[in-house]
Amino acid sequence: MASDRFLTLADVADVLNISASQTYALVRNGDLEAIKVGGRGQWRVERQKLEGYIARMYDQTRQFVAEHPFVEADDTE
Repeated sequence: MASDRFLTLADVADVLNISASQTYALVRNGDLEAIKVGGRGQWRVERQKLEGYIARMYDQTRQFVAEHPFVEADDTE
């Protein structure tokens, strides 16, 4: 459906379970690609761009985990 192509920043915030201000920061700092549309410049994120962002975050997390293996705390004192 064509209306499912673009998401509002509120929609993106719901998907990522973050605040609207965090979503706006992702867009403004260029981490999440978005467009401004309409006379009032409403932000919209293409669903495909959001999915790409999520995939990049999974890749970055995998790399972080590989570079920083979890070590349980040593309980012996």
